[in-house]
Amino acid sequence: MPRPVSNPPNPWSSTHVTYLEEPPPAATLQVFEEEARSLISENDSPDLPFRYSVNPYRGCLHACAYCYARPSHQYLGWGAGTDFDRKIVVKTNAAAVLRRELARPSWGGDTLVLSGSVDCYQPLEASYRITRGLLEVCLEHRNPVGIITKGALVRRDVDVLAELARKARAKVVLSVTFADDEMARKIEPYASRPSLRFEAMRALSEAGVSTGISISPVIPGLNDPDIPELLGRAREAGATSAFMQALRLPREVLPVFDERLEAALPGQAEKVRRAIREMRGGKMNESAFGARMTGEGRRWEAIQQLFTIHCRKLGLDESRMAEEEKTTFVRRGQQALPLDLGPRAGSSGGRSGARSGQ
Repeated sequence: MPRPVSNPPNPWSSTHVTYLEEPPPAATLQVFEEEARSLISENDSPDLPFRYSVNPYRGCLHACAYCYARPSHQYLGWGAGTDFDRKIVVKTNAAAVLRRELARPSWGGDTLVLSGSVDCYQPLEASYRITRGLLEVCLEHRNPVGIITKGALVRRDVDVLAELARKARAKVVLSVTFADDEMARKIEPYASRPSLRFEAMRALSEAGVSTGISISPVIPGLNDPDIPELLGRAREAGATSAFMQALRLPREVLPVFDERLEAALPGQAEKVRRAIREMRGGKMNESAFGARMTGEGRRWEAIQQLFTIHCRKLGLDESRMAEEEKTTFVRRGQQALPLDLGPRAGSSGGRSGARSGQ
């Protein structure tokens, strides 16, 4: 059971504050720590391009209005709205659990995706360094890794990701929904600015890490005109692949999104709702597997055509993750890979100056 932390580390006082946006205003952040019993999740959804994922956190301070992971907080007895944004659970023993799970005879060295649900580079990662610890474990075993994030903080770990790219495989997909920093702030208030995400993409690409862009979610009537610019900026930053997903609004997410849309963009709100219904056959959401991350009708066909034309023009591969190749995985004990990559996850480095309620 998650335990509340009375004096949690403050990411804005850490040594990596330069990768973060300004701290949230008055809203109180509650941090809970837990010791996970297991870590690797397996999925068989036809909508997801990967089989195994790892989530070092529950809840996400990025507070994106459209986040489809919001309902997962209800399993903890909390809400999908502000609870999801402000009650964050940290799996403090994640690296140790992953090391144990990779040592099992049944593990075959498949690509591990961070994260399958909430963002592994949300602000608390600057203090806790859980994701970095997971990457170091994967490097010890030369286990291929994929990352999907809206956090420019991923740039901090360019050293370990570049080493993974050399000795195994590593791909980082930056999810960028809007071309304009100010517009992004209205819908995804505490995610890194799009301009910083592209800077992180460039730094990773120059270090030899394979990068891509995810234009997700596509919100018809709001960000679909941004597609050509986003793809062009990604290509300039070294990306070699791109994919997009349609907006998903499960029952618990719809009121959060609708409230934010109305408050931030009252003059456009009804136009966006009409466009969503047009893409969803008159509905605000589609929950069926195989259809929930895409759309239908003429509007969606036009969006797909716009995306495909510009991908081809720019030489971007339309894929979500690289095709699986023969694994580079080395079982612990077969070969030791000594590491010296700075402070480890959970160390005192970067956790000084913490204040409660930040």
